Amino acid sequence: MAEEWQGPLEKVDAWRWRLPKSYDGRMRVDGMIYADEKMLGHLRMDKTPQQVANVAALPGIVGYSLAMPDIHWGYGFPIGGVAATRERDGVVSPGGVGYDINCGVRLMSTSLTVDDVRGKVRGLLQGLYDAIPCGIGTKSKLRLSEAELKRALRDGARWAVAQGFGDAADLERTEAGGSLPDADPGALSARALERGRPQLGTLGAGNHFIEIGRVAELFDEGAARAFGLEPDGVTLMIHSGSRGLGYQVCDDWVKVMRSAMGRYKISVPDQQLACAPINSDEGRGYLGAMNAAANYAWANRQIMMYWAEEVFVKVLGASPRGLGMNLVYDVAHNIAKFETHDVDGRREELLVHRKGATRAFGPGQAELADVYRDLGQPVIIPGDMGTESFVLLGTARAMAETWGSTCHGAGRVMSRKEATRRAKGRSISRELEDRGVEVVCRSPKTLAEEMSDAYKDVSDVVNVVTNAGISKAVARLEPLGVIKG
Repeated sequence: MAEEWQGPLEKVDAWRWRLPKSYDGRMRVDGMIYADEKMLGHLRMDKTPQQVANVAALPGIVGYSLAMPDIHWGYGFPIGGVAATRERDGVVSPGGVGYDINCGVRLMSTSLTVDDVRGKVRGLLQGLYDAIPCGIGTKSKLRLSEAELKRALRDGARWAVAQGFGDAADLERTEAGGSLPDADPGALSARALERGRPQLGTLGAGNHFIEIGRVAELFDEGAARAFGLEPDGVTLMIHSGSRGLGYQVCDDWVKVMRSAMGRYKISVPDQQLACAPINSDEGRGYLGAMNAAANYAWANRQIMMYWAEEVFVKVLGASPRGLGMNLVYDVAHNIAKFETHDVDGRREELLVHRKGATRAFGPGQAELADVYRDLGQPVIIPGDMGTESFVLLGTARAMAETWGSTCHGAGRVMSRKEATRRAKGRSISRELEDRGVEVVCRSPKTLAEEMSDAYKDVSDVVNVVTNAGISKAVARLEPLGVIKG
């Protein structure tokens, strides 16, 4: 049996645990882990607090090395890790973003109720599966020239809207307006561009999904109404990212960073935290490439949303107006962004790495569009395949404690290999259908890897962030049907 991590975790309160920097002389700041008592056993067995400690050694890090309650082992950073480095003298680390750059989730509301889709969920799923390519190696219906791809990389969801995939109102309800500035397609390798050309408008595999759901419970009726969420209303959620292009960007730039650290006399506890000064050629090069990959992901989800609306119109025989499908919000999970935050009583420009974590800006933040500025940012927290999901709000406390960040999902407790082993002899699709969830999947292997047993209970995760005050609960969604690649 694997040994537990034996480092110190000091209880701050029922929802926070401090990892003091005295644990390791290389740590520049303390670690702070958001979790409840029953999560600690898994954290120690998973050894993710060690990754929190490693991140705390990054040059220029401020505040805390943070971990959300969906934390689990990742590449360099833990999944669920958040770290801010000073723009003036800090570093950027591709491991703090991850391989699936801007893997994120997009939630749409509709004017439909469950009664409107009763007996039609299977047809809707099949229509979505036929319209939106799913799985490893699938190619998009779009045929982009290299010049068109580079425009998409520069402009993100704005490019997609300009091509007729949705409208400008969607951009107001997308983090960063669906397009990060200073994206540099020239910082991408030929291999990254090659991988990206045929995949814009595809779902992918792994934990990516499309889910038809219903609004099962409201916790804040005013906020829910502002989001377009009504009791028993039908929703659609799309979870995907930058596909092979983003993976290649990370792979390419990790190698660049590893070779650069010696020149900048940077030492890190784990080579997977390879990094370079933000204002170095390598740092700016990676950020230009990462921004381009993030824009690709926003364009990807924008296109899939447009095709999904077409499917609903066709299958239900409804008009777009009668369908009433509107974007609630689109948030990134794996990204590094320049943001201005309070640091020791002064405003400072920071590069906030969020890896398997969600931005959760509170009310009044200038970056939020007018439609949500007084309320705060919507936060979408999908559960594991077949279980409930949550819609939350960002809070002022998140701005003060976590650089405006919260959890991003349930968080794995089991590797894909172990999940596959434990699913042997079971029919995961039948188990889902027995729970009232229709499923369409390209590969039974994916269903095994992504079964509910492989994840924490998302309600436990959400309970931590809401009790800690870094998010506020708005609504709970239940799945009616799901598509996996």
